[in-house]
Amino acid sequence: MKKVQQGFTLIELMIVVAIIGILAAIAIPSYQSYVAKSAYTEVTGAMSPYKLAVETTWSDLGQPASLTGFDAGSGGIPAATSANNVGALNGVSVTGGVITATPNNYKGITSTQTCLLSPQVNGTLNRLDWSYSGGCLTAGYVKN
Repeated sequence: MKKVQQGFTLIELMIVVAIIGILAAIAIPSYQSYVAKSAYTEVTGAMSPYKLAVETTWSDLGQPASLTGFDAGSGGIPAATSANNVGALNGVSVTGGVITATPNNYKGITSTQTCLLSPQVNGTLNRLDWSYSGGCLTAGYVKN
């Protein structure tokens, strides 16, 4: 008469635990990166009203070649915000048309990962072309 196997061997259980450990080692850093990227959308989203205001002011002034004087709180551009300690966004400012957003230390984001959104006058197409720079670009939170 044959004896029926009553469970898993120790080696089988060790293999399963090793596989779960390997999957967790891959999944946890990927998840943390995803959480930081999704939280950073609060920072980039806060830049949108300023971008629209810079474009509108530029158009209203007859599309000047220089953006000197396009600062927060002037010409229809909203006033700068700062010292917000709730969520990912600390503050937003505009100087010479360049929008600077500063994050808080929040869900994997560091306060040094400042995001700059810079306009360039495109006289040929009569528009402003925008490009990101700063910590947000190097960390991979935004793309140009």
